Amino acid sequence: MNGKPNTPLLDKIDIPADVRKLNVGQLQSLADELRADMIYNVSLTGGHLGAGLGVVELTTAIHYVFNTPDDKLIWDVGHQCYPHKILTGRRDKMKTIRKGGGLAGFTKRKESEYDPFGAGHSSTSISAGLGMAVARDLKDVESDQNVVAVIGDGAMSAGMAYEAMNNAGALNSRLIVILNDNDMSIAPPVGAMSAYLARLLSSRSYLNLRDFAKNIVGKFPRTISSTAKKAEEYARGMATGGTLFEELGFYYVGPVDGHNMEHLIPVLKNVRDAGSGPILVHVVTQKGKGYSHAENAADKYHGVSTFNVSTGAQNKSIPKAPNYTGVFAKALINEAKKDDKIIAINAAMPSGTGLDKFAEEFPERCFDVGIAEQHAVTFAAGLACEGYKPFATIYSTFLQRAYDQVVHDVAVQNLPVRFAIDRAGLVGADGPTHAGSFDLTYLTTLPNMVVMAAADEAELTHMVATAAAYNLGPSAIRYPRGEGTGVLIPKEGKELKVGIGRIIREGKQIAILSLGTRLEEALKAADEFAVKGLSCTVADARFAKPLDLAMIRKLALEHDVLITVEEGSIGGFGSHVLDYLSNEGLMEQGLKVRTMKLPDVFIDQNSPNEMYEIAGLTAADIVKTALQALSHNNVGSTL
Repeated sequence: MNGKPNTPLLDKIDIPADVRKLNVGQLQSLADELRADMIYNVSLTGGHLGAGLGVVELTTAIHYVFNTPDDKLIWDVGHQCYPHKILTGRRDKMKTIRKGGGLAGFTKRKESEYDPFGAGHSSTSISAGLGMAVARDLKDVESDQNVVAVIGDGAMSAGMAYEAMNNAGALNSRLIVILNDNDMSIAPPVGAMSAYLARLLSSRSYLNLRDFAKNIVGKFPRTISSTAKKAEEYARGMATGGTLFEELGFYYVGPVDGHNMEHLIPVLKNVRDAGSGPILVHVVTQKGKGYSHAENAADKYHGVSTFNVSTGAQNKSIPKAPNYTGVFAKALINEAKKDDKIIAINAAMPSGTGLDKFAEEFPERCFDVGIAEQHAVTFAAGLACEGYKPFATIYSTFLQRAYDQVVHDVAVQNLPVRFAIDRAGLVGADGPTHAGSFDLTYLTTLPNMVVMAAADEAELTHMVATAAAYNLGPSAIRYPRGEGTGVLIPKEGKELKVGIGRIIREGKQIAILSLGTRLEEALKAADEFAVKGLSCTVADARFAKPLDLAMIRKLALEHDVLITVEEGSIGGFGSHVLDYLSNEGLMEQGLKVRTMKLPDVFIDQNSPNEMYEIAGLTAADIVKTALQALSHNNVGSTL
């Protein structure tokens, strides 16, 4: 059953200012209603569930203590922001979340003044928060504006977070970082003693005493001053943890029970009213808190489809064909059975990349490095140096974070690292932050790089085998999210000839050269041309780099119109084809060339099919483009 919950307190909340009208004793009841409302909404829409449930009390407490939106609240990644959206004037739109024209699944600046910074990728909040804090100080050194960055323990595994903390400590700007530890990876369970210590150490009296002691000790010789400072830090570190954060220049408070308002409110008030300098509040929460199904299976309820609130059963459609991620995983496992040099690497996405299945088969040859794509790539490069065959399996949108490592540590050294690029192309509900729009462009520009794009599940299987066998330099395979086309998948992948495409259908007037899974749309377009009495060739490029120059030359010389189709931005496959045709003078004999690619805009969340319609990459768009080119060539003027 998905009955709408009774929420008398929440019904009175339009914006956070309404939360601040409540008394402290009402906050837990409000949090309970907020949690029930979020579960109800996500049960109808699908989306991120577990992370948001874990921060319900924290979200309520922050908006109660801090004067948002004047005080800046930055959520790292943003997938835990559903309770925040409900409390900040967007409750009536929650049924549109992750849908076309609706709310984004992450924080988004243009959506609300309560979202001061957009997010979708992790580990950016402290850097952004520090920038806002410094901007505040430059504008008005007497400002009482607070900047609060909430970051999860998983996001803290990324180097960028520590770069920001190091800088914040050096600048000594007034910045509050809340570490949401929902995996107990840093602290043990918290209780009354740790709560008491957190309140004590964040209190104005203790901070004033500490500052007074620092001033007094500062008048002593440096050796005595340094010894006293270390003694105070280590004393607190022994009682509460946090020595690492202290070394980075942060004043550490915690751990605090993130589900206990009596613990949260006084600590947040204390750090709000503290003086200068960066403070880190360590809050321990439980992912999926308050919904037993999510508590017991946090991984399965991180992101969900629509579901039954009572039973927790998710309403997943029956797939018509295996999904590309599963096909990749199976193909890689098959290759690894034949070659013990194959290693699989992912960056905190074992199930999302299918490598959880690989890890079951080869636990000693599968590595999850955390949210650390830069490290993942250079780690793979080190393995390649020693003769291993690493597959760095990373979403297209996240591989962008490691581009310097791809260039400097892999391509320049011509190391045979294999990049398995999941979520290539448009991804649907997660929108522009997760779209794999740019990998073709940023990889095909690199010397030594081989770039493949699978048209279907069978091709993906063959490309995994090709990458496993190719040892002359770096290579990449890109494939989309979601179901395949339903073709027969071979039991064993076969090695493809690098840089050689294939002709799928032969004709004489129009040539469609497709790269990737738009091949199915290209074939539909060819069928439309046949109805119109036009002859069409359809080719699958297979490789964006190196190009099959012989095949491209043949298509150019034997057809009136050549259309390239790809699921990537400008500067990718089509641009390289144009460069070749231009340099060879193949467009000087009347050939009309059109490149079809993703438009030069960020496309908001929608269903994948609708996104491709917006992008103009459907069969109908291919037909329209070709007919317009023919009419310009005075070939199809009577059509």
